Amino acid sequence: EVQLVESGGGLVQAGGSLRLSCAASGFTFDDYTIGWFRQAPGKEREGVSCISSSDGSTYYADSVKGRFTISSDNAKNTVYPQMNSLKPEDTAVYYCATVTIPLHTIVILNPGEYDYWGQGTQVTVSS
Repeated sequence: EVQLVESGGGLVQAGGSLRLSCAASGFTFDDYTIGWFRQAPGKEREGVSCISSSDGSTYYADSVKGRFTISSDNAKNTVYPQMNSLKPEDTAVYYCATVTIPLHTIVILNPGEYDYWGQGTQVTVSS
């Protein structure tokens, strides 16, 4: 059974940093894409970043490009979004997810394309 567990969320001041973690079980990262998404109150869930564990390709939403960096440790089946220069508008519940089929680049940050989801971790950025 595929399971994804997020951790690393918390409260941080604007300009600070957090590193989240998504630990996977039930599969390895050899062929899977792991995506990170977030949902703020009153807003739709949106794609943040993703990484392909097979070739290491990464993708970022324009809103976080230059501030967030995603990496993976395939030996530990874990993905780490490093979030720097955090802003209050980054406040949201952050989720990791994986998809079991290849995705075209144009939809790779679309949450509707993903099959398995973690429980989410809260990130709160104070001003």
